[in-house]
Amino acid sequence: MTPAAQRSGRTKKSAAGREPAAKKTAASKIVAKKRAASKTAASKTAAKKTAAGKNPALATYRKKRDPAKTPEPMGSTTRGTRSKRSGPAFVIQEHHATALHWDFRLERDGVLVSWAIPKGIPLDPGNNRLAVHTEDHPLDYGTFEGDIPKGEYGGGTVILWDHGHFECEKWNEREVIIRLHGSRVSGRYVLFKTGGRNWMIHRMDPAPAGWEPMPEEIRPMLATPGSLPASDRGWAYEFKWDGIRAVTYVEGGRVRALTRNGNDVSDVYPELRGVGQQLGATSVVLDGELVAMDDEGRPSFSKLQNRMQVRGSAQVRRAAASTPVSYLIFDALYLDGRKLVDESYDERRSVLQSLALDGPNWAVTDSFTNAQGQKVLDVARSGGLEGVVAKRRNGRYQPGRRSDTWIKVKLTRSQDVVIGGWASGKGSREQTFGALLVGVPGPKGLDYVGKVGTGFTEDQQGELLGRLRALTRTSSPFAAAVPSAHRAGATWVEPTLVGEVRFTEWTRDGQIRHPVWRGLRADKDPTEVVRE
Repeated sequence: MTPAAQRSGRTKKSAAGREPAAKKTAASKIVAKKRAASKTAASKTAAKKTAAGKNPALATYRKKRDPAKTPEPMGSTTRGTRSKRSGPAFVIQEHHATALHWDFRLERDGVLVSWAIPKGIPLDPGNNRLAVHTEDHPLDYGTFEGDIPKGEYGGGTVILWDHGHFECEKWNEREVIIRLHGSRVSGRYVLFKTGGRNWMIHRMDPAPAGWEPMPEEIRPMLATPGSLPASDRGWAYEFKWDGIRAVTYVEGGRVRALTRNGNDVSDVYPELRGVGQQLGATSVVLDGELVAMDDEGRPSFSKLQNRMQVRGSAQVRRAAASTPVSYLIFDALYLDGRKLVDESYDERRSVLQSLALDGPNWAVTDSFTNAQGQKVLDVARSGGLEGVVAKRRNGRYQPGRRSDTWIKVKLTRSQDVVIGGWASGKGSREQTFGALLVGVPGPKGLDYVGKVGTGFTEDQQGELLGRLRALTRTSSPFAAAVPSAHRAGATWVEPTLVGEVRFTEWTRDGQIRHPVWRGLRADKDPTEVVRE
C-alpha cells in the first residue's frame, strides 16, 4: 500500500473514529442543558419558596424583632388556617406590655392583619373602642403565648384570650365588616378608620342575652353605728379599717376610683392601676377601703391625710413612694355584665373570692362567717384596729343607704363633724386659729357640738386656715346659739367642710368631751354626717 493509500485509510479510520465521539459530545451537551434547566427550575422553585417564606407584608414585623432575642414566631409557615367548615381565623391576645391592651388579628392573604385595642373587644353596641392598626403578623403568631423579654419591642406577657373563625362581609382600606365565631366573643363587628393608624371597633349586634352595661356610679352602702348582734347566727364579721371608702370600676384593665361623695381619685392613688392589670379583660365594680399603714403595720389615718391632699403627677409619684396606700376590698357589685347588688352578701363574697385578687397594694379582706362576733372584736382590739362591721349574710347591697343590715361596732369613739367657724389663736397660734367650732346635722339644722383645739400639725393649720378664709360669712351657721365662751372672737364659715375627731364621751348637753382633731374628710359630704 502506497503511503498515499495508507494516509487515506488512516484518514477514513480517524473520521470513522471521530463520529461516535462527536455524537457523544452532542448528547452530553443535551444532558448538560437538561441538567441546567432542571437546576434553574429548582432554583426558581426555591426562590419562590424563599420569597413566600419572606412575605413582603411581614417586612415591618421582622424589622422590629430579633429572632435571637424573642421567642415570637418569624413566619415559618405560609399555610393558612382556612378550612371548608370554618373559614379564615381570628385571634385575640391579651398583651401585658407597657400598657395593657388586646391584639385583635384577622387572617387575610397569608398574614394576620392586626389592631391593638386598649380596652378590649366591646360587648355593648353603644360603646365604640379605639383600635390602633399595627403591622401584619405571621400566621403562626395565632397560637403564640409567652413572655417577650423586657427591652424588646412589645416586651411583656402575651396570653391567648380567644380564637375562632370569621365570615367577611366587607373589606377595604377604610372599613372591615366581619362576623366572629369564638369561644368568648361572637357576633357582627365593624372596624372603621378614623385617621392615621387609628380605627374604631363597633359591635353591630345587640349585646349578649342577659348582659348589662357597667353602671356609671354605685353609691356606697353605709353601716349603722351600734353593738354586736345578740346572736351570731346569720351574720358575718369583717374588720373595720381606718381609711377612706372607694368604689372602683375596672374595665379593659383600667381603674376608675370614686369616693363616697363621687370624687374621682384614680390619679391620686396610682397603686390601684395594678388591680386592672391583674384583672385584664374582667369587668368588675369593687367596694373597699383605701388605707395607709404605719411603721408597725397598722392603719394610720394621719398618714393617709398626707396622701389625700396631694395633686399633680410628680407629687403623686413621690407621695406614693413615701406613703403607699393599700386597697382592702370587701365587696363585688358587678361582674362581666351581671349586676350583683341584689344578690346576698354570701353570693357577692363568693364572686369576690373567685377573682383571687392579691397584689403588692391590694387584697381581699377577711370575712368571718362561722365565728363569734366578740372574739373577732377582741382580735381587732389586740391589733389596734377601729372595730368590726357585722353584715347580714342574706342581705342585699343597698347603694347610698345607711342600713341596719350592716352594723359598725367601734372600739374607739370618733365622730364626723362639720366645721362652722374658728376661734382666734393666741401665743404661738396668733397667726392662725386656736380652735375649730364644729357641729353635727340635726332635725333643726347644724347642732353645735363643741370646739376642737388639739391634734393639728402646723401644716394642717395653715392649709385649713386658707380654705376656711375662702368660706367666711357674717352669721353663725349653727341652729342654736353657741355658748358665749366659745362665741367670743369667732369667725363663721359656710358649713361645707367635714372633718373627723376622736373624743372620750358625749356630755349631757350634747357636746363632745376632750376632742382631738384627726383630719379633713374630703371623701364625705356634710349631708352624710350623723351623730354616732
